[in-house]
Amino acid sequence: MRRFLTIMTHPRPRRFAPLKETVAGQHHDLPKLQGVIFDVDGTLCQPQNHMFAQMRSVLQIPKSVDILEHIYSLPSPSQQESAMEAIRAIERKSMAEQVAQPGLTDLMAYLDARGVRKGICTRNFEQPVAHLLTKFLDGSVFHPVITRDFRPPKPDPAGLLFIARTWGLVRRVEGARDESAVRETLDKSGGGSVEKEGAVGVVADEEKARGEHIRDVGDASGLIMVGDSIDDMTAGHRAGAATVLLVNDVNRHLAEHEHTDLVIERLDELVHVLERGFMGRHAP
Repeated sequence: MRRFLTIMTHPRPRRFAPLKETVAGQHHDLPKLQGVIFDVDGTLCQPQNHMFAQMRSVLQIPKSVDILEHIYSLPSPSQQESAMEAIRAIERKSMAEQVAQPGLTDLMAYLDARGVRKGICTRNFEQPVAHLLTKFLDGSVFHPVITRDFRPPKPDPAGLLFIARTWGLVRRVEGARDESAVRETLDKSGGGSVEKEGAVGVVADEEKARGEHIRDVGDASGLIMVGDSIDDMTAGHRAGAATVLLVNDVNRHLAEHEHTDLVIERLDELVHVLERGFMGRHAP
């Protein structure tokens, strides 16, 4: 069973100042939006749900088993790589059929014009992501782009916190309990320490037996995570970001999920939302 601690807690509903006012330099009591992070499949492009059935078939696992968790649990590196290549082959074939989500280019043009940073956090591997950006959004900058190579993947919040830290958005870790919560949340990678993942900063501390402690952690409280899955909503919520669900017939049940702050039918609906001020759906 997956268990996560929330890195940052915020009162719901989440709100951000209108971009039309913050860009003009007007003072506003609401916090300023610092950036938007996007999922890829089902968010920037239309869902390719057939891929997941094909992946589970080739891996011989049921729908209840997470694909990446299954691969990482295989006993040898060669078995893991063989399984990973099998699902990459499915993704390569499917990427030729990618269709842009309605409103994709309008939203990205708006964010670029407003100077809003854009990042990507996906469980896809790099090639389909690069293909999509080149095909539909050539010239629009997304940085950083977090793909499957980053561990742990969503729904863990580490990828979002890494993006926040890359953008210079950090908060100090206050006290032993706070550090313990951050460490337990982030130190889940089989690949090494949380410092290696880039989501936190550490400093030497001679008084601690383990020789270092966490000084600060990426602060996603000024960010929005846009996605179409429970992994997207949970990763955003646990990181402390506001969350936006791009709803469709398959994920409509997530519209009322506690980790979902706002629901849209098309990407370009966010233009109106951000221009007038983001307000979570439960706002009075």
